[in-house]
Amino acid sequence: MPSKTLYETELGKAYCGDSLEIMRSLRKGSIDLVVTSPPYALHFKKEYGNADQSEYVDWFLPFAEQIKHILKDDGSFVLNVGGAWTPGAPLRSLYHYRLLLALCDTLGFNLCQEFFWYNPAKMPAPAEWVNVRRIRVKDSVEYIFWLSANSNPKADNSRVLQEYSPDMRRLIKRGVKNTVRPSGHNIKTTFAADKGGSIPPNLIECGNNESNSYYIKESKRRGHKIHPARFPAALPSFFVRLLTAPGDVVLDPFAGSNTTGWVAESLGRKWVAIEKNRQYALDSQLRFHDKLDVVPTNGQKALF
Repeated sequence: MPSKTLYETELGKAYCGDSLEIMRSLRKGSIDLVVTSPPYALHFKKEYGNADQSEYVDWFLPFAEQIKHILKDDGSFVLNVGGAWTPGAPLRSLYHYRLLLALCDTLGFNLCQEFFWYNPAKMPAPAEWVNVRRIRVKDSVEYIFWLSANSNPKADNSRVLQEYSPDMRRLIKRGVKNTVRPSGHNIKTTFAADKGGSIPPNLIECGNNESNSYYIKESKRRGHKIHPARFPAALPSFFVRLLTAPGDVVLDPFAGSNTTGWVAESLGRKWVAIEKNRQYALDSQLRFHDKLDVVPTNGQKALF
């Protein structure tokens, strides 16, 4: 492992450097889950860097090759990519679809399922088409692709069950009779069994409006720039619980403020975070300041 370790915790380590270089140094088949949100192919350049739409697939594929190399046979790769607009026209870019096809057709990843991140806090944009001309509506959904190297990656949806709705709780209490719905679905009495919660949909609703965490408050106090594209904790939390077990290893090669690493540690998973911007990487350690927010780890030690 390159000697660029910035900090480590009981379960993980954060590195500053080129994630391609660092991933090449990791053992083949050593990672259970990669969860990441690389810079999107936006029309306007961002301070944290982003590739142009026309170059995005070629830019990202080398990273994806290394991800596939370090994933375990039953591991998963969860990729969040936001949509973009075609410069100068009220038309959507197809770059994220082209990326998905290249990941599957060129590198041999399998698409296990697509998810959609609904962010109710999204600002109405692009302003020209949404606010000024009013010929489009605002984008509030981003794409999340769950990919794997083989057709049957490790997963367990019982770890991400949601609270039953009031109607379902009444149904559990009342029970149901065997019946056939107009749609043709057979409803059996077991439908009303209490199984601990409802299976979630592939729509994840969470705002990206973190405002009062220690990371935010202390970064402001120090006069440091807060990472402008932070991962909301609910996203990596869902996939870490769905796709890993305690003690597994989670990697984020575009870690930013290291929400993924903090979530992994909170859930008792080992983690590796890679971020090329040194100040962002250093400030991400602030997420681990309040140990009251971290679930006990039962003495597990970091793998790297």
